[in-house]
Amino acid sequence: MPSQKLSQLAETLIGSEIVKLGADIKAKMLQGEKIYNFTIGDFDSAIFPIPKELENEIVNAYRNLHTTYPPADGILELRTAVGSFIQNREGLQYNNNEILIAAGGRPLIYAAYRAIVDKGEKVIYAVPSWNNNHYVHFTEGQHIVIESKKENNFMPAAEEIKPHLKGASLLALCSPLNPTGTTFSKDELEAICDMVIEENTQRGADEKKLYLLYDQIYWTLTYGDTIHYNPVSLRPAMKEYTIFIDGISKAFAATGVRVGWALGPEVLINKMKAINSHLGAWAPMAEQNATAIYLLQTNEVDAYFNHFKSEIAERLQRIYEGFQQLKKEGFTVDAIAPQAAIYLTIQIDLVDKTTAAGKALTDQAEVTAYLLDEAKLAIVPFTAFGASAKSNWYRLSVGTCKKDEIDEMLKKLKAALQKLSK
Repeated sequence: MPSQKLSQLAETLIGSEIVKLGADIKAKMLQGEKIYNFTIGDFDSAIFPIPKELENEIVNAYRNLHTTYPPADGILELRTAVGSFIQNREGLQYNNNEILIAAGGRPLIYAAYRAIVDKGEKVIYAVPSWNNNHYVHFTEGQHIVIESKKENNFMPAAEEIKPHLKGASLLALCSPLNPTGTTFSKDELEAICDMVIEENTQRGADEKKLYLLYDQIYWTLTYGDTIHYNPVSLRPAMKEYTIFIDGISKAFAATGVRVGWALGPEVLINKMKAINSHLGAWAPMAEQNATAIYLLQTNEVDAYFNHFKSEIAERLQRIYEGFQQLKKEGFTVDAIAPQAAIYLTIQIDLVDKTTAAGKALTDQAEVTAYLLDEAKLAIVPFTAFGASAKSNWYRLSVGTCKKDEIDEMLKKLKAALQKLSK
């Protein structure tokens, strides 16, 4: 068959490493192997169902024939409910014209990139992080990549960002961060905001401002003493430059329900609305109506959060403690104490060790394969999120984790580690 030349974008777009890993996992499972699959940034709805009240409202919305096209910016009732929800829970004040509804966070991120970034313009983002590299590629922007460090819990530091601000169009941040489950400290986020404000003050009236894309889709899922901070609450002047990405996907285990929202300056929201209207990436009408009703049920939302968060926190904490015990026993593993989201950041340093079959593990890709083959443990390396090939850190997601399999998984991992020699 003759080759077919397609667009440069299509020809150069990088496939998802997580999808490739998922194919390997699926193949093993089809062969009857039991895999402890901690790769999925989603939920098993049998373990973490959406709130019953939300489910009932979705069913009622279909029965009430809410099946037509929604308005391009989302139904008024939902935008009003979102405004009330974030004001009551975060203290953020946004009117209906500063809120855009879409089918989850992804089309909103895409629309924000498209509305802000021109070809060749600088986009600053840290790695590991989710999909910024692909969105920069879509817009043909200039990648300004900061590889964050363990010392900062893999969150980018203000001093790392500062040298790159001149001439940049977009700074893309996420907190709590996918893939690490870690968050910005108040001081660090304040320092970043101050730099953005200073940079924009220096730009002329006819110059494009530096915008901050702040993905906070996991902000409701914090544990222990962790506090979620946002730029606009810390520095009100940031409201002019900040675009929030948020929604129900992670807060209510509702990834497939597809209701997300962006908050931002009205002029930018209008441009994003126009872009999204051509894509047709609207949240479904029935789900919008249901979410508008549910978000205002304060007692029911609180009850859901209390149970949901405690279940996730228990899983994260137990696995974290298991890794700390393995570390104490002398194995070359580590983990960062859980802070937020559904992720645990773990380290597995096995390069240059030798398997029982006499094979040397020469790089991290071989380590990942060994963990899958020998421990039946599937986790996502930070390399899939843009980190260097030498990174020995991983994302472990508990969205599909059964509590009764945690000890079993840790035991299997320990056995695999014991089989290795120096």
